[in-house]
Amino acid sequence: MGASRDPLEAVLIAVPVVVLACGVAAAVMRRLGQTAVVGEILVGILLGPSLLGWLWPTGSRWLLPGEVLPYLGVLGNLGLLVFMFLVGLELDIGLLRGRGRAVVVVSQASVWIPLGLGSLLALAMYGSFAPEGVGRAQFVLFVAVAMSVTAFPVLARILKDQGLYGTPVGALAMACAAVADVVAWCLLALVVAMAHPLGGGGGGGGGWGIAGMGVLAGVFLAGMWWGVRPVLGWGVRWWGSGSASGAGAGAGGVVGLCSGLCLAAYATHAMGVHALFGAFVFGAVVPRTAEVEVAAERMREFAVPVLLPLFFVGSGLKTDVGLLGGGTAWWWAGAVLVVAVAGKLGGGTGAALLAGQPARDAVTLGALMNCRGVTELVVLNVGLGLGVIGAELFTALVLMALVTTAATGPVVRALRKREVKGAVSLRR
Repeated sequence: MGASRDPLEAVLIAVPVVVLACGVAAAVMRRLGQTAVVGEILVGILLGPSLLGWLWPTGSRWLLPGEVLPYLGVLGNLGLLVFMFLVGLELDIGLLRGRGRAVVVVSQASVWIPLGLGSLLALAMYGSFAPEGVGRAQFVLFVAVAMSVTAFPVLARILKDQGLYGTPVGALAMACAAVADVVAWCLLALVVAMAHPLGGGGGGGGGWGIAGMGVLAGVFLAGMWWGVRPVLGWGVRWWGSGSASGAGAGAGGVVGLCSGLCLAAYATHAMGVHALFGAFVFGAVVPRTAEVEVAAERMREFAVPVLLPLFFVGSGLKTDVGLLGGGTAWWWAGAVLVVAVAGKLGGGTGAALLAGQPARDAVTLGALMNCRGVTELVVLNVGLGLGVIGAELFTALVLMALVTTAATGPVVRALRKREVKGAVSLRR
């Protein structure tokens, strides 16, 4: 039945179901005080083998047949490229100015403490969870990187929802998350370079080895910052002076930004580094003018609610809670969650205290740095695609990302309520 269906027909059924389900779940999560990403991740898991495929296998195969998944994957990855471009565009280097010591201490602790704890956990898990043929170094480094991720864009949404975006603790959290994201993406690029001989990912460059890919990535970064960025600045000024900021300008900007991010993504893909890295860097070097903001908002309005949910479903279809059926697997999944929280929340809080932050602000910073969201899913899908991790560990890490993301908002909200109550009692 499913094998004879026209792929276009299957896509035309799957896309609206997925997008509408994610939209409803996002709205429900917002009403519950959660970020929309939590609902979208849940929908992806529920549409996969963890629930729908378990309760109604025939319906699951009809709704999401095997032949339609590559098409949904391409659409979802296009949405993901746009999303990573928007993450780069939101990366405000100015947040680092004037906050040097606290930013350095908290951001580096929020990367290297989870990295160290994750490495120890990965060494213990290697014999049980590493796919055949994967070297110890690749496996350990990837798991460590997965533990050290902070979801910069999700963090920004939570801060806005909580009214903390323009506050000192909010600005410090954004700056720390920005630095942590840059370090994590560089480490992920190293993992991709190490795992490339395993057959994963990108184009030529396998013969260069890790050092060669590092050189290529450095050349790419230098070229984008000192070469492409000034050209983009000139082009945006010329375009802004020669066109109105209305519909025509926005449409032309969307074409230009989409073309640029695709070319940047292709460049890093061709050198063996993941395409997402190129889209992220392109977003970071694009000038933030009014015209660019208009065009980026138009891209966001389509890519985030329509294309990005298809990526979540792709992740959900690879997430099978049934793989953790044994008691030992669930113990390992619990260990993943404990190590993740201890590294991020504990490491961020301790570093903030050392940097001289008040106790409540320090705990708030630690809780915010523990947010992983969609960035974690991006990293996990890269690892699964490269074959560095298997489906069982992928599932455990997805569940960890879901729990830590869902916990961030309530924890920060509870801390803020305590602060307000404390202020009221002092006035009395």
